[in-house]
Parts: sequence; structure tokens; C-alpha cells
Amino acid sequence: MQLLDIERRSDINAAVAVGQPGSGAARRVFIETYGCQMNVSDTELMMGVLKKAGFRRALALEDADVVLLNTCAIRERAEERVVGRLSQLSRVKRARPDLVLGVSGCMAKHLAEQLLDRLPYVDLVVGPDSYRRLPELIGEAAGNPALDVRLDRGEDYLELDPVRQEGTNAWITIMRGCDKFCTFCIVPYVRGRERSVPAGDLLRQVRLAASEGFQEVTLLGQTVNSYHDGESDFADLLKMVARVEGIRRIRFTSPHPSDFSDKLIGTIAEESKICRFIHLPVQSGSDRVLEAMKRTYSSGRYVDLVDRLRSAVPGLCLSTDVIVGFPGEDDSDFESTMALMRHVRYDSAFMFKYSPRKGTVAYREIPDTVPETEKSRRLQAVIAQQTGISGEINRRYVGRMQEVLVEGDARRGKGQAVGKSDGFKTVVFPRDGIRTNTFVDIRITDATSHTLIGRPEN
Repeated sequence: MQLLDIERRSDINAAVAVGQPGSGAARRVFIETYGCQMNVSDTELMMGVLKKAGFRRALALEDADVVLLNTCAIRERAEERVVGRLSQLSRVKRARPDLVLGVSGCMAKHLAEQLLDRLPYVDLVVGPDSYRRLPELIGEAAGNPALDVRLDRGEDYLELDPVRQEGTNAWITIMRGCDKFCTFCIVPYVRGRERSVPAGDLLRQVRLAASEGFQEVTLLGQTVNSYHDGESDFADLLKMVARVEGIRRIRFTSPHPSDFSDKLIGTIAEESKICRFIHLPVQSGSDRVLEAMKRTYSSGRYVDLVDRLRSAVPGLCLSTDVIVGFPGEDDSDFESTMALMRHVRYDSAFMFKYSPRKGTVAYREIPDTVPETEKSRRLQAVIAQQTGISGEINRRYVGRMQEVLVEGDARRGKGQAVGKSDGFKTVVFPRDGIRTNTFVDIRITDATSHTLIGRPEN
């Protein structure tokens, strides 16, 4: 869900925090978030749980009594980065023995006891279904290491309100877990089986987000369009969210290509609040590789879906996920992926070389046959091709107007602001006193493969 994961998103290292009153000063918590939007949403959920229990925010890591790393397990590199960060924090722990140092999220579930054995300075390991117990577990960890990574098919965190970070978008997790079991993916094993949050509670969360000033919401799920709470499917939910006053934009990620119904496509076309952007993971353009991945669709069915979506939603922007070097992928399989990408012409793509993940079907049953040097060559080739396509598409926006939701100051360029268009294009323009979380019309004057550049239109 997507996964929303570290391999498909630039690293999200959001630091947030919250503390618990005891005999004296309230305990202060600092959370670092790694990986995907789902992890950002889970961090906000943990913040809500902790705040309700009386914890308070630490403005900096140095001020915290508890430090949590909320982690991703999609790729081995993600876990290596977290282990490296924990090693750095061990020095803080040695200087302050009373500090509680913990790991939460997918990596916590994936490695579980190994973390406590390998990193003896870690006090707490908590999985994605155990956040209700977080205050209790922090208390236990002050004496002995605490571990709870049990999966719970009944846990959907009903009636728990997140404490959201400041920003323009509210993440709302509509379902947890996954039932697809793609052979390369660890998600079903670390987040459990699929379950949907009742629509009524989701609408309450959307209304709360609107009351907090958020004008854009993103609905999250591992395969978000397979949502069904027993009464309402994903198309029904989108229509209900579109009726919430104060919400101007609705996004969702990540859908699975096999779960797009005609009803859903029609809803996306009909509802003006639903953004004209879809992240549609393809993974490979080879039918043989798709079958080995257990993706449940062929390249032909995928392209047909793209055609139906673009026919129903003119101007639709698309992004995707691509894995190169999957076991058994030969030159013809790789060329099929390159050809599909040339045909579809994605606005952007997240491209990675295959790395086996312990615990997956591919790790157990499919030998990793493609040499690393060949994986790297294929990755560079697909990145170069996509960069060219993205640049060609973006240059077509020059001279056009884009309505942009202002996110804040641009990272580069003094006096520049950055925001997102309806089609999820990153747009940079002069700040000129424009406030964050407002909509502004921008005339596009230049473009790169990754960014549109423009000026406010009076």
C-alpha cells in the first residue's frame, strides 16, 4: 500500500512527540517516522494514544524520556538505516540509562525478538496491532525490555483520534493489513490480514480533520480499493467523503489493479473532489514475471484498465511502482516492462531493483537468479527512460494554469513556496506573502522532470 513504503516514497523522517504524568514532571516522548504514509498515519495514531494517557510532547530528542522509531520493513535497506540510527541512539542511552528506547511498526514485527537480542540497548518492541497498549508497554520497559508484536484481526483502532502534524493533508487509514500475498511482499506477514474500518468512524475522522483546518484528505490502505466494511465499498466511501463540508480534495493510495470496478471508475469520474491522480502499481510489464509475483493481472488487463481510466477521467495523471531484476526476469521480460512504460507514459514512477525479504514466498521458494550488476544496469535504464518521459509530460504544462494547494516554503530557493496540483505535480513559485494551506492559481513558466515552476496569476 502502497504500502506506502520506503521504496516508493522519498524517506519520511517526521519527528513528532508526546509524555505521561507520573510523580513529578510528565514523561515526554519523541517519535521518528521512517517509510510510508501508512507509518506517518500510525505515528499520528500513537500520538493520540499517548496524549490520551497523559504523555506530552518533547520538542527535541534531547528533551525526551522516551524515543520511538516507527519503522518500515518493505526493503532490507530500510531496516539497515533504522539499525544504524539505533546504534547512534545507543550513545544517548549510555549517557542517560533511564531513557526508554523503542522500535514500533513493520520492522518491529518482522524482526521481533531479534531486535532485543541484536540490540540489547533497545527497551521496547511494539507491532502495528499493539498501539493501544503503548502507554502500558512504556511503563514495563522502564524495568525490563517489553515486547508485543501480536497480530490482531479485530484491531482497527476504532474511536481513537490521531494527533496530526501541521500540514495541508490529513492521512486517514481506512483499512489495515493485506490479503494479496504477492510473493515479493512482506506486508501481510507484518501487518496481518485485511480488515476495513467502518465507514461511520471514517467519516467522523474526516469531519474532525476538516474541523482542524485540513482541506485535503488521503485515504490509506495496502490495497485501498478492496475496502468493504460489510455495507459500503470503496466507491460508496468516496462518495460519502466527498459530501463532507470543508474537504476540497480527496486522494487515495495505493489501489490494486485487480480491484477497480466500473462503479469505482465512474465514481472517480463523477466526483470533482477526487483528485485526477492515481498511483497504480504495475511492478512488471512481463506476464511471466507478473504470474511469478502473484499479481493476479496480466499486462494486457493492466493496460486495458489504464485506457478505461483515462477515457473516463480526461487529464488523469498516473504514477506507478516498478521492480526490476525479479528472480527469473530475463532480457525479454525487462524489455516488456520498458515497452509497457513507454506505452502508458506515466507522469512519475518509483523504480527499484528486487531485493529478497526474509519471510516472503519469493525468499523461500524462488532463487534470486539475476546478478546484482544486471539489476543495477536495468534499474539505471528504466530510470533514464522514465526521467525522459516525465520531462516531456511536464513541459506540456508550460503556459497552462494549475490550481495549487500551498504546502509551505520550498526547500531550495529563497522566497519560494511549494505546493501540489490536483494531478499531484510538485509546483514551485514565488511566495509573495501567500499563506500555507490556501489554494492559488499558478501559471506554469518552466518545468523539469520532477517539478513545475510558475508564478501566481493575479
